[in-house]
Amino acid sequence: MEKKRGPVTNLPMPRYVSLKASKANVRRGPSRTHRIDWVFTRKSMPLQITAEYGHWRRVRDIEGAGGWVHYSLLSGVRTVIVQKDMLPLAMRPGEKVGTAAHLEHGVIAKLEECNPDWCRLNAGGYKGWVLKENLWGVEANEIRD
Repeated sequence: MEKKRGPVTNLPMPRYVSLKASKANVRRGPSRTHRIDWVFTRKSMPLQITAEYGHWRRVRDIEGAGGWVHYSLLSGVRTVIVQKDMLPLAMRPGEKVGTAAHLEHGVIAKLEECNPDWCRLNAGGYKGWVLKENLWGVEANEIRD
């Protein structure tokens, strides 16, 4: 199935990005004249782009909250949020392997590579593999190398 493409960037839609700034105004519409509904304050937070209009991107966060953000506040660097508490960060993909660390629920980690079931993360200097189903910010069928 062909993924929809953004009318401005021609990139796949929806797609994941991260917050480049430590503060980003989230607006009701795609311009500076639209009201600010709230402010994202977590640098590197993964966001999903659901629409494009000029220099604006409509995004949503892990809770489904969102609005329009200027593209200059977003980064193509991929991050994910851990959705399970004390998630083992495995040395390599697999259930019965050594553990590099345990990640707390809500931790933001840099997404490196993914196979069909596992993703390699970098979190606070620790690197390892986790089951993809425990992450928000990556598609279930996404492969990255």
